[in-house]
Amino acid sequence: MVELSTQSCEACRINAPRVSEEEISSLMLEIPNWNLEKDSINKLKRVFNFSDYQSAIDFSNGVAKMADLEDHHPQIVLEWGKVTVVWWSHKTKGLHKNDFICASKTDNLFTEN
Repeated sequence: MVELSTQSCEACRINAPRVSEEEISSLMLEIPNWNLEKDSINKLKRVFNFSDYQSAIDFSNGVAKMADLEDHHPQIVLEWGKVTVVWWSHKTKGLHKNDFICASKTDNLFTEN
């Protein structure tokens, strides 16, 4: 199995297939700190905690830079000492493998802090 964080996102088309429930279960094992939010659109969500505001800003900027390189962009909510990141694929209105790849890369950015 190839580690998610070493993979790159693929261009996502409107008709690109979402990951199946079985694939979600398997991929969630690779990003255990993320929560699967199930509502009208499945999303991956994680809250990252920091000891100060500047660390949270730096992390947010790192996520934004990685997202731009992958051409796949999350929701990022910045607060004092806390950053919430939510991944989902807008075009497919659900989860695509790209979301899991980027969640894994987001985890790697956090461990670098």
